Amino acid sequence: MIFLKHITLFMYHNCKRFGRKWLSLPLLLLFPIIIVSLSETIVISLMTHDKQEPIEIGLVDLDQSDETQLVVGLIEQSTQLGSYLSINQLSEHEANNRLQQNQLSGYITFPKGFTSDLYNGNAVTLPITGNPAKRMDSYIIKELIDSVSRHIRAAQANILTINYFAKQLPIATEQRSDMLFDQFKSFIFYTIGKDKIIEEKTITNHATSSPVHYYGLASWFIIMTIWLIAFYSFLTDHEPLRMNQRMRLYGVTQLQQLMAKMLTSLFIVMILSLLALMVLQRMIHINLDIKDYWRIAIITILYSFTFLEGLATIETVVRSAKLRLLVQSLFTFVILFISGAIIPVLYFPHGVQAYLPYSFANQAYKWLEEIILNQRIYADYLPLALMSASGLFVFVAMSLWKEGKNP
Repeated sequence: MIFLKHITLFMYHNCKRFGRKWLSLPLLLLFPIIIVSLSETIVISLMTHDKQEPIEIGLVDLDQSDETQLVVGLIEQSTQLGSYLSINQLSEHEANNRLQQNQLSGYITFPKGFTSDLYNGNAVTLPITGNPAKRMDSYIIKELIDSVSRHIRAAQANILTINYFAKQLPIATEQRSDMLFDQFKSFIFYTIGKDKIIEEKTITNHATSSPVHYYGLASWFIIMTIWLIAFYSFLTDHEPLRMNQRMRLYGVTQLQQLMAKMLTSLFIVMILSLLALMVLQRMIHINLDIKDYWRIAIITILYSFTFLEGLATIETVVRSAKLRLLVQSLFTFVILFISGAIIPVLYFPHGVQAYLPYSFANQAYKWLEEIILNQRIYADYLPLALMSASGLFVFVAMSLWKEGKNP
């Protein structure tokens, strides 16, 4: 009880100190916000200013048969081509004009007699007219045509087989042509529905796909961490040796003072961080409900308390005030760096990524990102809780060892 009473007394003393120095608090609060916001604004502007325009491709149908119009319509309206390709049907004259004006990367031509060659077993080709100024785009168009040609050749092989046996049946030529056309449509629909024209593999990277949301969260996380070390350092006293010895006579230990400083900093920063998160939610339009706030609060408290344990352990080990502040600053930078808030974890070497989950900062930021950006409805608190308990054990052991060493 005496231990808790002393901690409560020092917490009350720390709160009164904030009241006496309220003029310097706005600078302590606003300085990290201004610096981090300016830095993240520059990063977001660099990552969002260059928005890639889709590749413009033209389709020219010179055959004008039902079969070619079907294929052209499927290619033009297909949603499997991705957002980086824009395909439109044009006349040959219009396609040439737009190509000369550098408005097209190239156009694909369905030549005259295409359907006749398809049904008679002749080789069918789709000529490509590329833009010399956009050679890379022409390679992409070639890959597209190679894929479409594979579908057409597969359809042609089946149609020729059906046509061979249909000629041996007593049916009219017009009826046989309709039957072949139906088979052509069925096979084209089947092949395009079965296989994607262009294979796409998507890796979610919020730093590039949604930089405003990602770096908004990163800014909030960095500001919260800076507030923790700022308030903790604000409450640090450089008391003389005689004062410490006199306080020990009254049963006051350094462990109690550090615990009070940690809890005071944690309490104040949690309130400020909650208000900052509400402001951030309105600014970048993130949907969060009350359950999400509870999950975020638990993760934030575990992370903040573990971080403060690290600062207190450094203060216990390092006696020099200047050296202690330097080590605590380096500790803060390393924690933020490996968390993924400064540089996304995706850009780290694979060998380094394997060890990042053992960091409490990485665990905290990962689950914050999952809840806020990915709308995850659960979080795994156990790793953070175990790391926080381990940090508390190390801090208490080091403090008691120092107290016994320097009675």
